[in-house]
Amino acid sequence: MASVNSPTMERRHLPERRAAAREGHSAMSAVDYIAMALLIVGGLNWAMVGLFDVDVVATLFGPGSPATRLVYVLVGIAALYSIYTAAKMSRPRH
Repeated sequence: MASVNSPTMERRHLPERRAAAREGHSAMSAVDYIAMALLIVGGLNWAMVGLFDVDVVATLFGPGSPATRLVYVLVGIAALYSIYTAAKMSRPRH
């Protein structure tokens, strides 16, 4: 037999999300996810360079190619964006 409260149990996180939005906390945006993905790619690439002396990005796109440079620039922009995001999150809210 179905419980009367079963639909509300599935949505119990909605009030928590609404309360968080009122407090100024929001879910990650698409830009946040893209920046995180680029930082992961950059971090793993540097790990491969440090551990095995293999630059995966340069191996995939060619050393010094425009695509390789674009990936490096995008990873750098993602890092700057993450610094901005961390600074924004550390500010006290009034």
